Amino acid sequence: MVLLMNKLDAIYTKKQQDIYHRCINGDFFMLINHGAKRTGKTILNNDLFLRELLRVRKNADLLGIEKPMYIVTGATLGTIQNNVLNEIYNKYGLEFKFDKFNNFMLFGVYCIQVGHSTIAHLEKVRGMTSFGAYVNEASLAHEEVFDEIRSRCSGEGARILVDTNPDHPEHWLLRDYIQNDDESIISYSFHLDDNTFLSDRYRNNMKNTTPSGMFYERNIQGLWVSGDGVVYKDFDKTAHSVTREHIGSIEFDRYIAGVDWGFEHHGSIVVVGVKGDRRYVVEEHAKQHTDIDDWVIIAKDVKSRYGDIPFYCDSARPEYVYRFKQEKLNAMNANKKIMLGIETVAKLMKGNNFYIAYDDCPRFRQEIYKYIWHKTKDEPKQEFDDVLDSIRYAILSDITIGLRVPKKEKYEALKTLGL
Repeated sequence: MVLLMNKLDAIYTKKQQDIYHRCINGDFFMLINHGAKRTGKTILNNDLFLRELLRVRKNADLLGIEKPMYIVTGATLGTIQNNVLNEIYNKYGLEFKFDKFNNFMLFGVYCIQVGHSTIAHLEKVRGMTSFGAYVNEASLAHEEVFDEIRSRCSGEGARILVDTNPDHPEHWLLRDYIQNDDESIISYSFHLDDNTFLSDRYRNNMKNTTPSGMFYERNIQGLWVSGDGVVYKDFDKTAHSVTREHIGSIEFDRYIAGVDWGFEHHGSIVVVGVKGDRRYVVEEHAKQHTDIDDWVIIAKDVKSRYGDIPFYCDSARPEYVYRFKQEKLNAMNANKKIMLGIETVAKLMKGNNFYIAYDDCPRFRQEIYKYIWHKTKDEPKQEFDDVLDSIRYAILSDITIGLRVPKKEKYEALKTLGL
């Protein structure tokens, strides 16, 4: 056993070795590896998945079953490809030949690929008998789909492999499975420091740049926590406030604008100056009971002073976005991904790359300390979020939409490299 563990040192961390040893030397029904990002949960489960297929084939031979079935599931078919199949191909060179149903044979086992994020995926597994399942990104699964997958694993000796990042503490996966005392379910929690293959530099960088609060507790410590309290814990009024005079002294690389429509609640337009890695909120316009005609006037005034800058708009009012375009404003739908946008802004605050003309942004001052997490959902409460939504739209959209290099420019750049 000592010799085996020493050999495994080259490919597995101590925690991975312990789990691997437990899985090959004892029976179980469900293994759940959960915790922080970049800790080797999926790497281990990918290898265990291959071992499970070999075991299933042996069991099927003993039972005289020619084509045993096995469920491979992720949030979407794309995530299965990226997280599981591509990783296995890169590591072992195993190629997957898909049939017209997007399923494949491997080691004599018929693998059924299923997305699990919506109830629409339920039909693909209903009624089948599976000899096991591999569930990637399980916290993103629809509960009914997960339950159906679990119930389909009724073939002789069936086992279920699960990996996931944490979610809120009332999540059904934590409540009903991870915290379940049934001996047939084994689970392991991963912390970033468990992955000893990562350099100290990388781990320290991740710790130092991950926003405080929920993001740090989940992504670094691997905890199932809610985002109790304010969303932007790293906002520091003293460190992140700048004066109008200071802003006037900066030669910005470009300007962008974010737009959140409103009527009963505040609508808002913010202007953000970009200087290297830093983002400066240079002005806000926030008003209630304001119609599109007034927003056009405000936006045209912004354009007259900052040039033909992009207005990244809330897509909830497409007729308003269209009106902006009719008025020759450079308007487009914003990237509204909530968690990605919040994390992006929060990282800027954490790294002291976010600044705001605090005294000139009265609505921001009202919102920043009242913008709090929902207790049971992975999103903030929809209160005190108008200017903060505009800021999120502008910053995230600039990164994910505005900085895309046109194909022609990419081609010319590659030519200069001789490619």
